[in-house]
Amino acid sequence: MDDIIELDRKYITATYARLPLHIVSGSGSVAVGADGREYIDMGAGIAVNSFGISDKEWVAAVTEQLGKVQHTSNLYYTEPCVRLAGMLCERTGMDKVFFCNSGAEANECAIKAARKYAAEHKGEEYYNIITLKNSFHGRTVTTLAATGQDEYHTMFKPLTDGFVYAEPNDIEDVRRKLDANKTAAIMFEVVQGEGGVNALSFDFVSGLRDLAREYEVLLIADEVQTGNGRTGKLYGYMNYDVEPDIVTTAKGLAGGLPIGAVMFSRNVSGVYTPGTHGSTFGGNPVCCAGAVNILSRIDESLLEQVRQKSDFIRSAFEGARGVRSVSGLGLMLGLDVEKDAKSVASECLDRGVLVLTAKNKVRLLPALNIPMDLLGRAVDIIKEVCAQS
Repeated sequence: MDDIIELDRKYITATYARLPLHIVSGSGSVAVGADGREYIDMGAGIAVNSFGISDKEWVAAVTEQLGKVQHTSNLYYTEPCVRLAGMLCERTGMDKVFFCNSGAEANECAIKAARKYAAEHKGEEYYNIITLKNSFHGRTVTTLAATGQDEYHTMFKPLTDGFVYAEPNDIEDVRRKLDANKTAAIMFEVVQGEGGVNALSFDFVSGLRDLAREYEVLLIADEVQTGNGRTGKLYGYMNYDVEPDIVTTAKGLAGGLPIGAVMFSRNVSGVYTPGTHGSTFGGNPVCCAGAVNILSRIDESLLEQVRQKSDFIRSAFEGARGVRSVSGLGLMLGLDVEKDAKSVASECLDRGVLVLTAKNKVRLLPALNIPMDLLGRAVDIIKEVCAQS
């Protein structure tokens, strides 16, 4: 067995059920294992490698910044941080940005901001956050509490108080929760990734917008996985007729480097003042340089390609043998398969294709620019695996 796999088992905590593959290099949507074998990557590091592995333009941008300064702290100004914030605000219409290092940190920041805003405008008793059952918002004690799945809560109680879970796509249940709880915000993912790659209905998300206005609570869009072109729009909420007060994102923003971002609309952009929040590595110039490169290339032409590739995948699997249904948006898709999803992932690995799972679905999150020939080959192999009894 590969020495790296043995050393991993010896020295690294057993928090991950890794597949038996040691990736040593790659290019674009092809990963290379230690045995020299090539694999078509349909997971992109769980929606992180937006333009695939070791994208040359991205590598050049990151390397150039590494040659200037790798870190300064937030006591000083750096150009990549400011440029990225400006691009995010201009592309979304949001007013201010806070940078951190991950999706969980971004969601923590949003939760803190919502509670501070509500305390200042409605009273300290308005601290509850309504999230949705089957949601996933992170693995810290607070973002676990925000996650509407009991299985993630086991063994970590007591969790942070003040989270109420409503049924997805049931707007009247959200209203009941608002009536019963003094609420600061409603927090949602337009596609519940870890919850099974389930897209919320257009009417439900529109209803959340209307309820937020009626009850004077903030609307928080968790775009950690759905953001940065993944759904065929720059951010997933743009597929719906809503304008959130706060948007969180991470994963694909920097193309493979750790970054999180929280965007605030004008009405809440002044909620944080010096000393009320912070992050040592937030806005790191190297990560921001990578993100500037990624965001500058997610244009309408690329987004149209994402939508076209999504249509191709859907048409290939809808009605395919061994596949009950296809869910999700853009290049964030889930296959409800008749076989065990983890078995499908293992068999696909044996056939040279990397896929992910969520619940009992096979999850597909390829790079936004995956070439059609590679995509077609991967789809054919996944179809064959799903069809085998």
